Amino acid sequence: MTPSAISHQIKLLEEFLGLKLFRREKRKVSLTAAGERYLPSVQLALDEIESATRRLMTSPNLSAVNISVAPAFLTRWLVPRITRFQEQYPDVELRFSSTTGFIDFEHSDTDMAVYYGEGNWRGVDIHFLRYLVSTPVCSPKLAEGLNSPEDLLKRTLIHVSGRRQEWQQILQQLGVRANTSTRTMSFSSTALAVSAAIEGIGVSLADRALVQRELEAGQLVVPFDITLDKPRAFYLVYQEKRQLTYGMQAFRDWILQEMQQDLTPVSEA
Repeated sequence: MTPSAISHQIKLLEEFLGLKLFRREKRKVSLTAAGERYLPSVQLALDEIESATRRLMTSPNLSAVNISVAPAFLTRWLVPRITRFQEQYPDVELRFSSTTGFIDFEHSDTDMAVYYGEGNWRGVDIHFLRYLVSTPVCSPKLAEGLNSPEDLLKRTLIHVSGRRQEWQQILQQLGVRANTSTRTMSFSSTALAVSAAIEGIGVSLADRALVQRELEAGQLVVPFDITLDKPRAFYLVYQEKRQLTYGMQAFRDWILQEMQQDLTPVSEA
C-alpha cells in the first residue's frame, strides 16, 4: 500500500474509534496514550494471524504432519512401527525430523514433537508416552566371562555424554565400586553408544524397548538383569490450545494406543 493509502486507513480507524491514535508533527509521527494501550493487543492479533498463515502456507495439506522427534526414539522405537500407522491411516503423510532441541511452535512449521525430559515445559499441551529404563547390554562375545557384576569393571563402560552418572548408579545397585582403572568411553547419542556395544567395544546402557530388534537378532544380550529407573520420560507435545488437524489427531491417537499396547513389555524391561 502507498503511504497515502495507509494514512487514509488510519484516519478511518480513528474515526471509527472516536480516538486519536497518532500525534502528527513535522517529520515525526508518535503514538498517543490511546495508541500505546491499543498497540500490544493489535500486535498480538497480527502475530497470531501471521503464524497461522505461515503454518497454512508451509503445510496446506491438513493430512500432512511435521513432527520433530528425539533421535533415539525416532530410529529405535518409532520407525520400526511406522508401517502400522500407514496401514491404519493411509491418507496421512508424516514428515519427520530428528532433533534434541525444543521447538518454537509459534514461529515454526513443526506441528508436533516428541520431547525427552521431566514434562514440565510451558506453552505446550503434553501427553506422557513412556519412561526410559536403562539396563546393561553388550555383544554376546563380550558377555563371555561376565560371571559376576565385578567383571563389568574389566570391560569398557560406554555412556552417552552428560549421563556418566548412570553407570555409577547401576554399579551401586549391583554392589560394585568403580576404581580409577575402570575404562570408560562416551558417545554423543544413544544410537552411537548402542552401535559401539554391538561392535564389542564395551558394555552400554540402553532401554530394552529401544534395542528390542538387536536383542531378538542376537546382536546384543543383557548380561545382568538389573534396571535403572529414571524420572525422565518421552512426551508428545504441541502448541498449547492449538486446534488439531485431522493428521495431528490421527498421529496422537495412534502413538498413545501403541504405547498402551507396549505397557507390558516396558514394565518388564
